[in-house]
Amino acid sequence: MSNPTPSPERTGPREILLTGVTGFLGQAVLQSLLEYTDDVRVTAVVRAKGTLTGRKRLEGLLRKPVFSSWADRVGKDTVRAAFDARVDVLEGDLTAMPGLDKSYDTVIHSASSVSFDPPIDDAFRTNVGGARNLYQALLDSGQDPHVIHVSTAYVGGISKGLRREGRLEHGVDWKAEFEASQAARQRVEAESRRPENLRTQMRIARLRDGRMGPKAVAAAAEEARKQWVDERLVDFGRTRAQSVGWTDIYTFTKAMAERVAEEMWAENGHRVSFVRPSIIESALQRPFPGWIDGYKVADPLIMAFGRGLLTEFPGLADSILDITPVDFVVNVIVALASQDVSRRGDDAYYQVASGGSNPLPFHEMVDAVRGYFIEHPLQDDDGNDVTMPDWTFPPVDLVEQRFRMKELATKAGQAVVSRLPATRRTREWTTTLHRNADGLTTLRKYIELYRQYTKTEMVFDDANTRALREELPAEFLSTHDFDITKVDWVDYFRNLHLPAVTELTKAYSRGRAAVRARQNRPAPEMKEASDALAVFDLDGTVVGANIIQQYLSVVRATKPATSWPGEIGSLLRSVPSYLRAEKRDRSELIRLVNRRYKGYRREELEHLLSGSLGRSIRSSIRPEALELIEQHRRAGHRTVLVTGALDVLVEPLAGLFDDIVATRMDVTSDGVMSGYLATPPVVDEARANWLRKYADEHGADLKKSYGYGDSHADASWLELVGTPSAVSPDLGLYSVAKKKRWSILEW
Repeated sequence: MSNPTPSPERTGPREILLTGVTGFLGQAVLQSLLEYTDDVRVTAVVRAKGTLTGRKRLEGLLRKPVFSSWADRVGKDTVRAAFDARVDVLEGDLTAMPGLDKSYDTVIHSASSVSFDPPIDDAFRTNVGGARNLYQALLDSGQDPHVIHVSTAYVGGISKGLRREGRLEHGVDWKAEFEASQAARQRVEAESRRPENLRTQMRIARLRDGRMGPKAVAAAAEEARKQWVDERLVDFGRTRAQSVGWTDIYTFTKAMAERVAEEMWAENGHRVSFVRPSIIESALQRPFPGWIDGYKVADPLIMAFGRGLLTEFPGLADSILDITPVDFVVNVIVALASQDVSRRGDDAYYQVASGGSNPLPFHEMVDAVRGYFIEHPLQDDDGNDVTMPDWTFPPVDLVEQRFRMKELATKAGQAVVSRLPATRRTREWTTTLHRNADGLTTLRKYIELYRQYTKTEMVFDDANTRALREELPAEFLSTHDFDITKVDWVDYFRNLHLPAVTELTKAYSRGRAAVRARQNRPAPEMKEASDALAVFDLDGTVVGANIIQQYLSVVRATKPATSWPGEIGSLLRSVPSYLRAEKRDRSELIRLVNRRYKGYRREELEHLLSGSLGRSIRSSIRPEALELIEQHRRAGHRTVLVTGALDVLVEPLAGLFDDIVATRMDVTSDGVMSGYLATPPVVDEARANWLRKYADEHGADLKKSYGYGDSHADASWLELVGTPSAVSPDLGLYSVAKKKRWSILEW
């Protein structure tokens, strides 16, 4: 054990180093320290992000409710002056901790990843590696501050009965676990690149995105591989944690971080206090009653119940849901940082929890929540009040079975709808099924993550926390009390917490509604621009007919009526192969259909198209498309038609566009079409590549430009323009447009 250098006698303000300041708890600790006493200076560890320096990111907290509510009490100028005079920034990150060139009296370590299911390497790098780097920096600096290490009450892992405060008893080697976690990604990355895995990802990507082109397929397959890696590493973390007795990777890594603090700091003669909160929720009093910054652990369950999505949960009705208000945790930290506290060693592990002194049975919480939402119902997407179900507590196996049935039914529905023609109704079905699938995925995640917390038989002892309170002066407790026995849980939920999280949900819903409104409102008036393009697809966009219907029009105009049944029969027999080709690659479909023009004379087609057939094609232009083309022309935009149809067939439309790019067919020396294309069709990715070059050649700005298409294949080039629109889209393009919030036009 080393002999640390004693901290010198303080002659100025107490110097505090604070990590995790931008998080829910960290920002509340910073505000509370500054408001409580003038006798502190805080240095916050904040990394730069994008164009924002650490200082700018920290100053952004002044706009947060936790600081604006303080400003309401004392004035903005007072808050700003305190912030400027008493808050410094140490630019950096715990994963790459900078050196400490300043002496600190106290270090508050509250930074961590609070996700329950991150990849194992990320969780260890942040929660364990970050703690190791902090303590190493303190050791290297040669100083002896009191460290307040924020952990979690669930750090003891899976167990039953009373969980006492004090050092954890386990034999897990944090160093070995850390090294294994960092090596896991390399192993999983290698596994993901095995040929059988890659073939699976490519096959799925080809089925879903094949119409967009080979680059899109490759990109989708690679994205799926990366997602597989992350999911595998999440499973690594969850399984490894449970194999050594913890509920999840979060509690496991927090336990390992405690061991880091004990071995690197406490066992070298330094002082550490461990603060172990249970589930942190809305403030009881400070900075103001009901303050919360985003959903916390229990809130997704509460809101899923309030919205009628969760009618049952595999929890124990008589288990204890251990919740503590955030200001109680803050007050304990501020007490340890600012008051003379004598407790050391095992007496300095503080469980800020309610289960031992003021237990909240799970069924009582459910009753409080249900009563609140009966009085203050949420509304569904149609504006109707949600009817509250009776929340039951069935066995885990029964819930899992019911969820599997719902998931199978949803997947079957998606498979059926994906094979139906694209209509307004099938697009609505697609949206509904996608929303249902997302909802089921979310609910399953809730069940997997939270059931350990809703069926626990652990009770957290808070004897040290209560003893700490007894040591504190009445003056401090008058503003920073944390007596959990005084909390009325029914009143807390009904009048503080549920209104707060309901407002969060409503704000989120208002944001979604605003996005939908922006999508559905009429397009703004086009701005005049000489460097903007308006690029149109033909089939299904400018005209309703497709290339097969175009061919039938040519047959009717060039062949005797007696031959029509044979041509139609031949086309019908070819439809299955055409549909398969369309799903694989649109250029393949174009080649197959255009083979039928073999033997036609080009001059004959040109003559027909200059007469009645041409007039028929012009009359088939959709009125909405015609008006839109005219609008673009009036705005000075360069109008371009790009199609896989034969060039001779679109000549009647030449007067509408500045340029037409179509498919050309080889012609023999005597003017007969060969059936073979002279150049590949300009579709999907080929159209995207062509468009980039075309824009360069004409000095056009694609970000100012417009695009209109109807097929999933069009997504690859529509994403290049600033204003893409899906016109009566097929289901593939419809899904892309909804995801990317493109305009959807129904013609």
